[in-house]
Amino acid sequence: REDVKSHHYIISFDPRDGTDNGLTVDRAQELGEQFCKEHFPGHQALVCTHPDGHNHSGNIHVHIVINSLRIYEVPLLPYMDRPADTREGCKHRCTNAAMEYFKSEVMEMCHREGLYQIDLLNGSKERITEREYWAAKKGQLALDKENAVREAAGQPTKPTKFETDKAKLRRTIRQALSQAGSFDEFSSLLLREGVTVKESRGRLSYLTPDRTKPITARKLGDDFDKAAVLVLLTQNAHRAAEQSKAILEYPAAVKKLSQGEKTTKTTPADNTLQRMVDREAKRAEGKGVGYDRWAAKHNLKQMAATVTAYQQ
Repeated sequence: REDVKSHHYIISFDPRDGTDNGLTVDRAQELGEQFCKEHFPGHQALVCTHPDGHNHSGNIHVHIVINSLRIYEVPLLPYMDRPADTREGCKHRCTNAAMEYFKSEVMEMCHREGLYQIDLLNGSKERITEREYWAAKKGQLALDKENAVREAAGQPTKPTKFETDKAKLRRTIRQALSQAGSFDEFSSLLLREGVTVKESRGRLSYLTPDRTKPITARKLGDDFDKAAVLVLLTQNAHRAAEQSKAILEYPAAVKKLSQGEKTTKTTPADNTLQRMVDREAKRAEGKGVGYDRWAAKHNLKQMAATVTAYQQ
């Protein structure tokens, strides 16, 4: 295998940090040099800052390139787990533990500097790349412009929110997840929308009609990977089972209550029917769980009383 001679790290700031938080290229360079000094001691390094991305996204970013060989011995840092990680003449190792540590340090730096940040450690429910972000921005501008022309001409406008292909796919998957109680049902619902879900080595991917290569769940976000999908499907199945159980038990409960009304009736007042309580309306008014439980029992009793009155 080819010998690794250097390691390249990039700290990319949010495009809004320049306008909203006053981040400059010079300040980003200072932060990059400080980060390099603290976390890559003993290595020759090149730190340079670019004011923009290749796609003119406007995000300031810092490149840190270090010589893989350590030229002098250094103290043991939190991400190091071998004696050789500190020794002169030994190489830098980019391990999973090291990357987790670097991510947490970048998050801490952004917090300290009052900059925008995302949770680099726990993933993202919807993983939107910089490329998709700017595609959505440009698409929205084009849609707004087209709708303005249509409105001026007295023509009907198109939907006011632009969606990227990935955004449409996420919406389709979420709709299927909200209805399905099993993976087979989930796959069937997606197939009706023209989306094929595939599993390979425990990972899911989604193929849309206009593509020949599927989009992996990792590119869509953590909400669409196998683990998250199975958890939601299990919850849906349990909820459906509870609802079915309640429906099956309802006639028996009504019969029991109606019999109780017959045996305990002592005065005409006991047979007086009352109005049902609109539970949804009461919840909207701010009524609590206790009231809702009472209302459920009250409504059940009124239904039983209605049956009793009808039988009599």
